[in-house]
Amino acid sequence: MSASRRRGATDELGPDEPEPERDGSQGPDAHDGSDLLAALLDGMDAALCAFDADGVVTHWNREAERILGWTAAEAVGRHGFAGWAVRSADAEEVEGRLMSAMHAPGRQVHEFALLTKDGGRVLVRTQSAVVHGPDGKPAGLYCAFSEVHAQIDLERSIALSEALFEDAFWGVVLVDADLRPAVVNPYAAQALGIGRTAALGRPLGELLAQGAEELESALTHVLAEGAPPAPAELWVGVRTAEGDRRRCWRSGFVRLASPLAEEPVPLGVAWLFADVTEAKQGEQEAALLRFRGNQLHRAARAAAECEDPAEAATVHLDFALAGFADHALIDRVAGVAPADSETAAPVRLVRVAATPSGGPGPSLLTGQAGLPVRYGTGHPALQCVERVGSVRASVGSVPADRAREWAEARQWPSDTVHALCAVLRSRGRTLGVVTFLRGSGRAPFERADAAYAEDVAARIAAVLDLALLAKDARA
Repeated sequence: MSASRRRGATDELGPDEPEPERDGSQGPDAHDGSDLLAALLDGMDAALCAFDADGVVTHWNREAERILGWTAAEAVGRHGFAGWAVRSADAEEVEGRLMSAMHAPGRQVHEFALLTKDGGRVLVRTQSAVVHGPDGKPAGLYCAFSEVHAQIDLERSIALSEALFEDAFWGVVLVDADLRPAVVNPYAAQALGIGRTAALGRPLGELLAQGAEELESALTHVLAEGAPPAPAELWVGVRTAEGDRRRCWRSGFVRLASPLAEEPVPLGVAWLFADVTEAKQGEQEAALLRFRGNQLHRAARAAAECEDPAEAATVHLDFALAGFADHALIDRVAGVAPADSETAAPVRLVRVAATPSGGPGPSLLTGQAGLPVRYGTGHPALQCVERVGSVRASVGSVPADRAREWAEARQWPSDTVHALCAVLRSRGRTLGVVTFLRGSGRAPFERADAAYAEDVAARIAAVLDLALLAKDARA
């Protein structure tokens, strides 16, 4: 039936007989669908155009207009890109590469230069794919494109994220707004001593034995104020099978915000850290050695101005206490030390000098009466004389009353919990013992502390020996 006959048939319908709706754009639903499609196309972040089977442009969204400058009214209805969006010399090649997507499976990716409305050139990366009609045959194709540098920036960002979370040799942890790990890379998981998936969603207090409060405070500050101007060094305690390990992590923080929101919406914090424990310990040890060396030098200069050698011994003792111990004692051997004679009587020690136990102040000379100190068998000072070497002692983890009894039983101030005894040797003889004492606020003595105490003891022994020589000369 011809078109005119069809129109005539339609005209012959009665006034009460509605004209049947045709497929396409006649119904209200079709109009709403076209509006939705237009809104979706214009809201896309990527430029998009579509061609029918003959290569005529059928769709052109706002991002395509932004990149090339051609409006939808100027682009829709044109055959291909030739003569307006592509140079004539490149038109055949570009059209062939685009239209090849109609007969190829999947998406086809190409790069070529397009012309802007003002005559400039833009290098774009395209992804094109065939659009099938109701009969399953190719009815056209769509082409999404973006500027190459924008695509490369996106790919770099994705590659950077993947590299950080897989190959980085420092820790990377994404912490959500609730201060719980959302992503953990292998370095961070190893540093925390836990699996990557086991750390996700857990409070930081469950992952760290110490330092979780400081870390949470830093993360909260970053969420509220932004990234700090410089890295922060956080000391934390990490739980391991052997016990808690103290580590220093040099940490940087970056606040993450959604790029899709009109106003910045914090998504969390990227926490990057590296373990610098060994370096920090090395710095601390070097600083401590410099300080102790300066103290020995200052003590030697001050002791050289003392007329009484016994007073010089207390000067060495006072300078050694700074940053090292809370109290100190000097005990002199009465008679001959057992190390010098196999038949000698048990060693007796006489107090020579001591720091005041009630408060700070200079060391005081004592022992004019020559009465021996009441040290029991096995006392660390007696062991030091017998071994002719340093002895360390600690009360350990006991209640406060037990610690006080332990100190008083050894004739030390009641707040003592750690002790270090160093032997006083001069001219091949054992002259006595110097004892350094620490309270509960300090760490136990270590080997490096023993080495420093032995240096101090050598200087004290020299001036004590000089004092004994002077006393013998007067006698």
